[in-house]
Parts: sequence; C-alpha cells; structure tokens
Amino acid sequence: QVQLVDSGGGLVQAGGSLRLSCAASGRTFSSYTMGWFRQAPGKEREFVATITGSGSNTYYAASVKGRFTISRDNAKNTVSLQMNSLKPEDTAVYYCAAERRGGLLWVRVREYEYWGQGTQVTVSS
Repeated sequence: QVQLVDSGGGLVQAGGSLRLSCAASGRTFSSYTMGWFRQAPGKEREFVATITGSGSNTYYAASVKGRFTISRDNAKNTVSLQMNSLKPEDTAVYYCAAERRGGLLWVRVREYEYWGQGTQVTVSS
C-alpha cells in the first residue's frame, strides 16, 4: 500500500516556473514507477511524465518535453516535477501516481494503482 500527497501548486504568470512535489509512504518506494498526470476542466486526465523506480529512465509527453523535468529522491520517498516556461494551457490539477512494476515506464491512467489527491496549477496569460 502506498499513500501519496501532492503539493507545490499555485498561481504563476506565463513563462514562470513551479516545482511540484509528491511524498510517498511505505518502505518500497524505489520499486515503484512514478508518474505525473494532469486534468484540465472538462478534459480527461492526461499523461505528463514518468520515471522508473531507480530513476534511470524518464519519459515525457510531447507537450511538456524540454520544459518539465521529473526527478525522484528514493532516500526521501519523494518525486518532483520541475515546470519551467509555463503556458496557460498547462493550467490543470496535477496528480502524482505510483505503479509497483517499477522497472518500466507507464503512460496510461489505467496502468497506475495509487494516486495523490492533486494540486492545482494555474498559469495566467
């Protein structure tokens, strides 16, 4: 069982930066692939970024590649999403997620077993 707590959202102007964090409970954090997803009003939840359990592999949605960076600290049971050059279209509730098959990269909502409560990111133009 893994419990996830998202934090770090807020209001930022276009071109600005935010850093999201997700704290995980449990003693086997390094065996989980972690992901970030987002959901804008009236839209389906979509994939943003993912990182394997060891942290050696990452993968990004095309819309954020080059602007966002996912990272993890297995000693602290945390995963972060550094978001730079934010755009109004990045506005959404952001969720971290965990999947116990930690050796692979997962990009679909249905592939993740555990979810955080979400944190709101609003980018003003």
